[in-house]
Amino acid sequence: MEDFNIELAGIPLKIKCRHIENLEFFDGYYTDKIPEFTIEPTDEMIRSVQTDFDHMNAAEGQLIVNYAESFLENNAIHILTVEKLLEYNVLMLHGSALAIDGKGIIFTAKSGTGKSTHTRLWREVFGSRVLMVNDDKPLIRVDEAKIYGTPWNGKHHLSCNISVPLKAIVKLERATENTVVPASVKDALTTMMKRGHIPAEQRQKTLLMDLYIRLINSVPFYNLECNMDPDAARVAYNTLIAQNTKI
Repeated sequence: MEDFNIELAGIPLKIKCRHIENLEFFDGYYTDKIPEFTIEPTDEMIRSVQTDFDHMNAAEGQLIVNYAESFLENNAIHILTVEKLLEYNVLMLHGSALAIDGKGIIFTAKSGTGKSTHTRLWREVFGSRVLMVNDDKPLIRVDEAKIYGTPWNGKHHLSCNISVPLKAIVKLERATENTVVPASVKDALTTMMKRGHIPAEQRQKTLLMDLYIRLINSVPFYNLECNMDPDAARVAYNTLIAQNTKI
């Protein structure tokens, strides 16, 4: 059994796991601080993660895959951690988060839309002014309006263990022309619910919905329709500035 402390979104916690791969996974996030709580996946939780993958693969017409237990354990750690962090005003949003000139933007979209490609365009256009915070599962500390890196950073492994002020959340969709418009409250809430993790337990669902509403009331949401040309990054940047995101 591996036993170690990490810090995510400014919250220290203890991880207990069985696989050395998951000890190594959190390299860069270790801390000596006293943990607020402990995450220890049970056998039942790990089996439920496999079942969830089975259902997802079946729904998408994919073959059933028996995943390595270390991978299943890692996913269980992620789920348990994200759900517990709700009690600390922290939520996870599936998206690609960058910092430009020290200010954060999260681009979120359904898988395959091109959010990682879009943030790559920002790095190409704006160079060293842009830093990737997390390319898959950043954390948002709602009471501070900040985004934080996590080790769950997607297939390209782009992330930093940093925090930056969150200035905008942007839903990305593909289009031939590049346009950015403010999102309605309803659209912003729908985006959050589709791109976040919805817990099964009702108390945690209530916490999550409260955080969603608080976030929508404190951070601007936008809809971005864009192509994959570098000009898409320039248009998004210029429009976000014009809409007073104060980047």
